Amino acid sequence: MPEGHTIHRLAAHHRELFAGQRIAVSSPQGRFAAGAARVDGHALTDTEAYGKHLFHHYADELTVHVHLGLYGRFTQGSRPAPAPAGQLRMRMIGERAGRWLDLRGPTACEVLEPGAVSGLRARLGEDPLRDDADPGRAYARVAASNRPVFGLLMDQSIVAGCGLIYANEVLFRAGLSPTLPGRAVGGACWQELWTDLQALMKEGVVRGRIDTVHTTHTPEAMNRAPRVDRHGGEVYVYRRPGQPCHVCGATIMRGPLAGRNLYWCPVCQP
Repeated sequence: MPEGHTIHRLAAHHRELFAGQRIAVSSPQGRFAAGAARVDGHALTDTEAYGKHLFHHYADELTVHVHLGLYGRFTQGSRPAPAPAGQLRMRMIGERAGRWLDLRGPTACEVLEPGAVSGLRARLGEDPLRDDADPGRAYARVAASNRPVFGLLMDQSIVAGCGLIYANEVLFRAGLSPTLPGRAVGGACWQELWTDLQALMKEGVVRGRIDTVHTTHTPEAMNRAPRVDRHGGEVYVYRRPGQPCHVCGATIMRGPLAGRNLYWCPVCQP
């Protein structure tokens, strides 16, 4: 599932493609036909991301909400658009941009009224990539919980947009055991964790991939082969079980927690 940095990149790109234009919106597959008809021909005023949720705002105060989930993806190209093929949920064509945008396989693609948008946002936690984020509000939830800090970072009602890779990596960089209860995370420690997560995710927006290693641990600095993985990026622990830690040389471990795969170094994260 795409993490928050990917959704923020999409929001910025879609704004660049279509903002200020009337958009032809259709649903060749038919599952979004009623929603597409409500916004078809209306002007797209803005786009935004909140955690893993993407919003296309239209001039009539209607919003198309998209959650990609595990299988959703956007494709695009120059006009004319190709004939629809496969399970094409939504197609967007700008009136003057000369571009088309297709959406397939999302978990959610729906039209929301303003109240429903506000309600959805209220259920989400703090997004490190948004200027209006309040890390103190997130910490209040963390400090009141006995749940492992790994699970709290993954909880979208606490930290919106942080996914499996960032949660594993930011805890390694902080030297924190992923099973540490939230109550045991001090306020200063949380602020450092938040600041680091924020910086990593912002870099992800710029680079379009997740890199979490410090300069001293890059392939060039360590004279090692680059990581080969479909997710790309240089990381410390994520999907590296059985391999040596880049920092101490101990064997990276893997185990289940909160229904997800947890990766950690037993020495660097005691």
